[in-house]
Amino acid sequence: MRFVLAIASLVLAAAMIVLGIAQRTVLLGPDVRTLESSQSAGEPYTVIGGSALTSQPGNQTITVAGEDGQNVSIMYGRTADVDAWLGTSPFNQLTLNKEGDSLSSQSKTLEASPEIPASVRPEGVDAAAWANPAGSDLWLGEMTETGATFMTVSVPEDMSVLIASNGVDPAPATVSVSWPLDNSTPWADPLIIGGLILLLLGIILYLLGIRHMRKARGPRRKSLAPLPEEESSVKLPRAPKYRPEGGAAPKRRFGKRSRVALPVALVGVLALGGCAPLSDVAAGDSAVAQAAGSTASPSATPTPIPSGSEVPLNELPSPVVTVPQAERIVAKVSVTTHSADSDLDLDKLRTRFAGPALTEREVSYKIRATKPELAAATPVPGSPVKLTLPQATDAWPRTVLTIVHDKDDPSLAPTALTLVQESPRANYLVHYATRLEPSVTIPDLAPATIGAALVAPDSQFLKMAPDALGNAYGDILTNGENSEFFSMFKAEGDTLRAQIAKFREDVNASLADKAATAEFTSAPGSGRPIALASNDSGAVVSVSLKDLVKVTPSNADAKVKPSGETVAALLGATETAKPLLTTYEDQLLFYVPAKDSDEQIVLLGFSQALIGAEEVQ
Repeated sequence: MRFVLAIASLVLAAAMIVLGIAQRTVLLGPDVRTLESSQSAGEPYTVIGGSALTSQPGNQTITVAGEDGQNVSIMYGRTADVDAWLGTSPFNQLTLNKEGDSLSSQSKTLEASPEIPASVRPEGVDAAAWANPAGSDLWLGEMTETGATFMTVSVPEDMSVLIASNGVDPAPATVSVSWPLDNSTPWADPLIIGGLILLLLGIILYLLGIRHMRKARGPRRKSLAPLPEEESSVKLPRAPKYRPEGGAAPKRRFGKRSRVALPVALVGVLALGGCAPLSDVAAGDSAVAQAAGSTASPSATPTPIPSGSEVPLNELPSPVVTVPQAERIVAKVSVTTHSADSDLDLDKLRTRFAGPALTEREVSYKIRATKPELAAATPVPGSPVKLTLPQATDAWPRTVLTIVHDKDDPSLAPTALTLVQESPRANYLVHYATRLEPSVTIPDLAPATIGAALVAPDSQFLKMAPDALGNAYGDILTNGENSEFFSMFKAEGDTLRAQIAKFREDVNASLADKAATAEFTSAPGSGRPIALASNDSGAVVSVSLKDLVKVTPSNADAKVKPSGETVAALLGATETAKPLLTTYEDQLLFYVPAKDSDEQIVLLGFSQALIGAEEVQ
């Protein structure tokens, strides 16, 4: 019996080990599923829609190969943004074929609509830069290499992948999408380990069998007595049944077998009864219930009642950028700013600045061209981004407010950037760059994953409309406590008021000889007001304001000297006999509470720069 068990263990062990190894080798399935496409169309762009990307579970790996030396760019973003960027440009659309085993290509062109504007290049924009999607602020991620590249993403169905070379040449022809497959072998290790255990058990049983066989060699019972002769009249007794020497007579086994067979039979019946189909059991229970006259009814499954008062999240506009996307945009802005400031390159500056922020640096470059030793404009830090408030919209223009700290000099006040993207193919431009006040408290704003609504410039739901803020604050700077708007603005913590008041006192003091007179006025700034809603129905508003100082000589012999080297450098003279008009522009960031709030309007930050110095009549 030991040999039988040993042989069975060895055979089973061999089978288990072979099967476990086979699962890791010859029976191992592929680890990826790949769909390929080689389109022949010569369009400059290729698009893979979300339905094709999500046709298989798992992350998507997009591999693109072009010709030797050809640029290969892969970008992905929201499908609506990809369509908006393409506009009316033709492109290749890759979709699954009917069999689902490859990608088929079809040339398409979208129709122009308010959501998908025509791809008309504005004047002054380079054609190559306009056509190339690489580097656009729209993308959530991108990869650019030469010859070939790949990108692994995990995008939902509402996103698409855009592939291009440079926007002018045909897009790379060879494209494949791969998804990981689960080819794990969870039973391989247990089979191999179990087989080794059985192998060891079989060897032990085999050795025990040999040992037992050696001990059992030789006669095992005594020789029998001689049989009586035939002539003997002695009647031989019936031969007794064999029993071991010194042992008791063997008992009949019928009773023991019957006692074992009965429970085994019962267990078998119960087991088979337990394997009966549920429908039969249910039918039996129902029959019993009917026979017993039961009136019990089946319990009802509760049905959830949808709430009609809740707006589905997927119907709300999406925020125009994510936090990582905003961080990349700010980093690009910072790099461009440092390069342009260093080279005094206005063309490069215009790729990332507009409005009052652009005017400030344009004038700074003009001054430094003649006086390089004079201080440059305030630099724009690139990280870390501590706050991101994107507009929630699907249309253009789009607005983002960020607050950036300076990692190189943490002692500097954080910078608030108000960025605007005018169209899908345009990059975000800095319209306002302000330094926050030292003791300022940022109001409660929506998280970046939700975004905020853009408030109309003439909104009547705020304590003051955004387009009226500049004039009201300018009136306070000019008239102080006598201004009708004085009580609406918080004076505590407003360092700009003190700075301008001190400047005007110094100018008046310098004209104590009455050789000239100074006139201080305010005017609307060059930038449009931009307001994003806060959580308490207020708004964070960026506006600009001009401070004008006109110094007029009192007589024909008097002359006016510019106040400081910067004004003289911009004027191009150290004195003038004509009235001198000096213009400063203030970029202002306010928090404006709701109309019915008891709070005051708070100046969150500002930036002041000289933008003009000229002789007037």
